[in-house]
Amino acid sequence: MYRIKYLSNIFRVGEYTLIKKVDHIGIAVRSLENALPFYTEVLKLPLLGIEEVVSEKVKVAFLKAGETKLELLEPTSEESSIAKFIEKRGEGIHHVALGVESIEDRIKEIKAHGIRMIQDQPKQGAGGAMVAFMHPKSTAGILYELCEKKGMTQQNG
Repeated sequence: MYRIKYLSNIFRVGEYTLIKKVDHIGIAVRSLENALPFYTEVLKLPLLGIEEVVSEKVKVAFLKAGETKLELLEPTSEESSIAKFIEKRGEGIHHVALGVESIEDRIKEIKAHGIRMIQDQPKQGAGGAMVAFMHPKSTAGILYELCEKKGMTQQNG
């Protein structure tokens, strides 16, 4: 059973909005080398950098797309969750990352609304962010990532 009816409630508490912005959209690709020319040459998006997240067994490329970023995710191991995603669903949108402040508090608030989390505690993600994922069975099939970056505020996001 989807609990989508709760999403509008969990993203706003009184006058406080839990979600500050869409931080990035994660896109699973088999190969950064093959995928990047489309984004950099055809779409003319600036490449912000490439890094490897060893703990997640992925290589990540960040591209600036207006006020948000695209995060291309290449598996570095057949055992990575991205490799399994590509094997099952093919290349494409993997997750939507939502920028938050005080990620631990956001996790507690979201869980209080009955939304299942994949991680109950945030973990280190790409770009130095702390991240935690909501289970897609609680969010109408969409994998949402909560993403807190050091120094993020309502003004500077």
